[in-house]
Amino acid sequence: MTTLAHDGPGPWILLFPLFWAAVAVTVVTLLRRTVWRGRRGPLARERRDEQSPIAVLGRRFASGEIDEDEYWRRLSVLEEHFGRSAT
Repeated sequence: MTTLAHDGPGPWILLFPLFWAAVAVTVVTLLRRTVWRGRRGPLARERRDEQSPIAVLGRRFASGEIDEDEYWRRLSVLEEHFGRSAT
């Protein structure tokens, strides 16, 4: 009976760990792009929006800490700095 591996397994044995490493990287990448991203999606965005400077300014105006003129003055400065998309 003859075998292909006369002197041991040969260099092709390195393909097995590389194959499993590629599988692991693919699985982690897919999980990060789908499942794990979904967990922090809308709730994380809401928490971030609640802490934005424009939201804090709105709460201060609503609670009466600042008057309307102060609100509009500070809002214009914040919109210049953070842009309209931060609202």
